[in-house]
Order: sequence, then structure tokens, then C-alpha cells
Amino acid sequence: MAEPSSTPAQPGTAGEVLDPQRAFAELGALVVGETPLSQVLARVAELTRACVPGADEVSVTLVEDGNARTTAFTGRLAATLDERQYDGGFGPCLDAAQNGQTVRVDDTSGDETYPDFAAVAARQGVRSTVSVGMPMPQRTVGGINVYRFGDPPLDEDALHLLQTFAGYAAVAVANHSLYASAVSLSVNLQAAMQSRAVIEQAKGVLVASLRCTPEEAFQHLVRQSQHANRKLRDLATEVVARAAEG
Repeated sequence: MAEPSSTPAQPGTAGEVLDPQRAFAELGALVVGETPLSQVLARVAELTRACVPGADEVSVTLVEDGNARTTAFTGRLAATLDERQYDGGFGPCLDAAQNGQTVRVDDTSGDETYPDFAAVAARQGVRSTVSVGMPMPQRTVGGINVYRFGDPPLDEDALHLLQTFAGYAAVAVANHSLYASAVSLSVNLQAAMQSRAVIEQAKGVLVASLRCTPEEAFQHLVRQSQHANRKLRDLATEVVARAAEG
């Protein structure tokens, strides 16, 4: 079984008790991009355990390129039970994360839908589980999983609160994706502008040395690039560097 590559809860949060509204306010104030996504989701897991009555252990599952992985957890048992489901390709947290649904196992001692997972969870002292998907428009990004050691299973109020946390987590993941896309676009635009600048400089050098037009200078660079099988920008950089040296 693969070791979970995820973020555990910070020490000292096990006994934390927070008003849900304060928890939501804290999550809303976390700016994804300034705060790494892993830290945001770790806090989601911590606050879920602190605010949802009966949530003894919590983990957060993300789905990327069709693959699920645990990115945050409040206890090693939660991460281990998640990973067992990923390895087997079947289980409540996997179904919730991939389909955006709420999946409950109210009694691990006799569950017929996920008998293998339930038996393993029961041996670890888990009496019930709930996994809530984190759906976004047109796709699902993962889910939040709650493991409970005592009876009874989560009631409807606790379940509603858990679903609210899943909504906040989904927004965090979506914002992180948008931020990463914006950063990538900015980097690509900057590189394109730098390439254009050096090519224009190289054209100027060739216009002076070959006594040709700017278009003829550019075509000269293109032919040299194709002949040498090198990037146009790299060739232009060399032309400019040689002119500076000479």
C-alpha cells in the first residue's frame, strides 16, 4: 500500500471547538495562491473535525486526471483507509470523490455495499463513515471523508454542516486552479514578449549587416533556424550576442 502523500492536521487541534460561522469566515479569508492549496485543505480537514459533531477523523480527497489521492487528513487512520480504497479502486470515499455524491456507511459491522472496506474499517474501530463530494460546475474535484468511532452515525444537522464544508473546499480547489492558470499564462506571455524582443533585435543586426529589409532579415533567421534545427529565439540570441561582441 502506498504511503499517503498528504498534509496532516497541525498538532493541538484535536480538542479544538469552533462555531461553524467562525470556521467559514476563516476559510473565506484564506487566499489561495498566497496560501498553498495543501495548507488550505489541511485547515478544511481540521475545521471540519472541530465543528461537525461526531467527526472523529477527517480526510480530504482530490481527483486529478481521473486519479484520487488524499491531500489532507487529521489522523493517519483516515489516510490509511482512504488509500486502501484507492488501491482497490472501490469504496465510499472514492465514489463520493468521483461522482460528487454523499455516500454513507452507517454500520461498518454489516454494510453490504462496501463489505471489504467496512470490515477493515470495523477492525480499526470505525463504526460509521460519511463521504461528501466536492462538485463544481461540470466536474467533481474530490470529497471530504468523516470517520466516526462511536454511535450513532452523523445526524442530518451534522451531515448538512459537512456538506457546507465540502462546498468551501470545492471553491478553494477551483480558485487554486484559476490562480495556477493565471500564473502560467503570465509566465508564457512574458516569455513570448522576451522572444519577440530578441528576434526584433536580431532582425536589426541582420538588416545592417546584410543590407536587407526587415522581412528579408526575418526570413533569413527562419531558414537558419530550420537548417540548424534550433529554436528561432535561441538563434536570434546568438546573432545579437555576436553583434555585441564584435
